[in-house]
Amino acid sequence: MQKNRNQLISRTIYIKNMVCFCCIQLIRERLDRAGIEVEEISPGKATISYDEQAISNDDIRRVLNDIGTDIIEGRDKILVEQIKQAIIELIHLMNNMDSIIRKSDYLVEKTGLSYAYLSRIFSSQEHITLEKYIILNKIERIKELIDQDEFTLSEIAFMMDYSSVQYLSNQFKQITGMTVSDYKDSDRSSKKSIDKLY
Repeated sequence: MQKNRNQLISRTIYIKNMVCFCCIQLIRERLDRAGIEVEEISPGKATISYDEQAISNDDIRRVLNDIGTDIIEGRDKILVEQIKQAIIELIHLMNNMDSIIRKSDYLVEKTGLSYAYLSRIFSSQEHITLEKYIILNKIERIKELIDQDEFTLSEIAFMMDYSSVQYLSNQFKQITGMTVSDYKDSDRSSKKSIDKLY
């Protein structure tokens, strides 16, 4: 039996930990399987349609919880997720070898809010600072670039916006507890998922 479109409600939900395009595909499939139509989906949010008589907000939450994510509610929490998405996009998805953009400028441009305000909101919702979150993402991206073995450490330092190889090396050791050489010689098991950096 075909659903009457008049019975469907449409709303936009914000979704936690959508860090890759595989997440988008998985969430789309699971929602669809649960009878929830996905009109539009992008990292961090989806516009969905469903029969409110048959499907509740708890049902939607259960579908998302089953795959390790959840609906985000509240203005500050949504903003924090948007900050995370912008950082992931800049550090992990853009290989901006030719156009180094300062992370703070990029966030301000993406959100239309001051860096000081974004930093304050981030720290109030998460148990680390925004600066530390950016550094943790950079370190994981550096590990990926080392693993790919396509670039020299100097090129990686440039890509990741470090003023020198020495500065990159020092921060890498400070965060991971090992030197870049130690990491290269290791089994690479110290790599972390982007959604589990802290």
